[in-house]
Amino acid sequence: MKKILGISAFYHDSAAAIVVGGKVVAAAQEERFTRKKHTSDFPLEAIRYCLQETGLSIDELDAVVFYDKPFLKFERLLETFYAFSPKGIRSFLKAMPVWTKEKLFLRKQLVSGLKEVEAFDKKKLKILYSEHHLSHAASAFYPSNYEKAAVLTIDGVGEWSTASIGIGEGNQLTILKEMHFPHSVGLLYSAFTYYLGFTVNSGEYKLMGLAPYGNPNDEQTKEFIRQITAHLVDIKEDGSIWMDQSYFNYAVGLRMAKDTAWEKLFGFPRRNEEDELLQHHCNLALAIQQVTEDIVLKMVREAKRITQCDHLCLAGGVALNCVANGKILQENIFTSIYIQPASGDAGGALGAALAMSHLYFEEERVSDSSEYDQMNGAYLGPEFSNREVELMNRKTKASSETFEHFEDLSKKVARLIADGNIIGWFQGRMEFGPRALGNRSILGDVRNNQMQQKINLKIKYREGFRPFAPSVLARDCGDYFDLETTSPYMLLVAPVSQSRRKELPKDLYSLGLKERLTVERSDIQAVTHLDFSARIQTVHQATNPRYHQLISDVKEITTYGLVLNTSFNVRGEPVVCTPEDAYRCFMSTDMDYLVINDFLYQKENQLDYKNKEKWMTVFDKD
Repeated sequence: MKKILGISAFYHDSAAAIVVGGKVVAAAQEERFTRKKHTSDFPLEAIRYCLQETGLSIDELDAVVFYDKPFLKFERLLETFYAFSPKGIRSFLKAMPVWTKEKLFLRKQLVSGLKEVEAFDKKKLKILYSEHHLSHAASAFYPSNYEKAAVLTIDGVGEWSTASIGIGEGNQLTILKEMHFPHSVGLLYSAFTYYLGFTVNSGEYKLMGLAPYGNPNDEQTKEFIRQITAHLVDIKEDGSIWMDQSYFNYAVGLRMAKDTAWEKLFGFPRRNEEDELLQHHCNLALAIQQVTEDIVLKMVREAKRITQCDHLCLAGGVALNCVANGKILQENIFTSIYIQPASGDAGGALGAALAMSHLYFEEERVSDSSEYDQMNGAYLGPEFSNREVELMNRKTKASSETFEHFEDLSKKVARLIADGNIIGWFQGRMEFGPRALGNRSILGDVRNNQMQQKINLKIKYREGFRPFAPSVLARDCGDYFDLETTSPYMLLVAPVSQSRRKELPKDLYSLGLKERLTVERSDIQAVTHLDFSARIQTVHQATNPRYHQLISDVKEITTYGLVLNTSFNVRGEPVVCTPEDAYRCFMSTDMDYLVINDFLYQKENQLDYKNKEKWMTVFDKD
């Protein structure tokens, strides 16, 4: 059984993962430990955690694997600057010192970083490198329970590749077709993220959340789509694209798009971050979302054509676009699809380790057809004992009620949710990937018409239009949503059942964005988006018995077998990792109650509970 440590770092979303005998044992993002969101730093703390969780030392590892090949990336950088010269000289001068000093000497960087973790015998250390899109592909195929599947990866850019189609069978994985830089679906979407005033590499999900506020019947939206496909991107039938670089600046510049050219094309200037969101911003968001869905569906059809497989695996940053994923499902191109829960660069650490396990060391795959996949529900991070929680209580002078039996705690919290309280919920191992899946979550009542706005403005401190997801008992999913498959990782968007919808006002799109937020949409208002969609997490007893019990108890009281679930953090903050992170976030917001393991905290019982500023930490806006 080979013991392999995978590492992703030095771009964004650094992470570490350990695979033992082809089995995923531990994985975590560095941001959770350092509290620096999307950090690119060497994942020192994540590696320490993975080693501690497995009881391994660095000397006991059979290999350390990096998730891409820096020399190929450097080759792309040089060729791109040469092709576009003399443009981009500023970017070239800025990038070269970093590459010549650090990134080209990656082995030295890795050895130096690992030495900070612990002492080891450098002569025994085997360092391997996986290609970026192979890492993504491996992260999706190997944890799936498919014996054979098509594998589609789509992101910004790796070394040269920006998307790939492959086929996996047994322990083998082969890339069949690639699309290359500078033509990239991920970078196209990020350019619109930039133009609409959000932060690239972190604000793409805001763009996706804004799209349903666009008017699909508005002539402006249709014109935006025509302009995008006529000037910015030429879409081929196989899903490959050609992007007119005269409109973009990411290849050699310091910005994603050329503002003046885009303003001429779309008729309005680039939005600044704090500017009011207007209807034309919403319409443009909808336009690029629909164009992206069209491209992705063409790629999926091409993957089907060239592989003739029944199943599809997805990874890469664009695979986090759960609206597009829902459209793939609706089209029934494949019998089933599997999406890696950590599809972005963090998941590259896991994929690199899995790729080396099966392709380099030729280990057989570990699979169990009785389970959904081999990801342990994505609960792969650290957990904390009641003893550690007690020590936190002493340190912070926290006041809590302790429950001897979880059933009693669950029933009490279910009642609190039903009564309109907002709960911080902290249990078990932390999730790997961007989604909170019931172990580091903020929970509320789906029936409450004010819940979405209250959590956004008073707890998350973020834009009011941002949607929330329902966590629904898997067996009850069909009672609320038009979804016939499971969605344990909150990566599929599906329609809310027709029977639960309210009729929207005819003048909906003449209302301002804030007014539209208050329009009644369904009897599960807090998790229903403006287009009657929802980003669904199905909750399974085998994977998360405590969360399943809580939602079952909520159903016992309300008859509704679902709760609102959002990640346990505030705007710009990584999801909480430790009990102390959770308590600080609880005290700095308007959350009503906090649950950590078997402990229940009521806000009014805490010292200085009205002094939120005492507990606040300033985070960069995402």
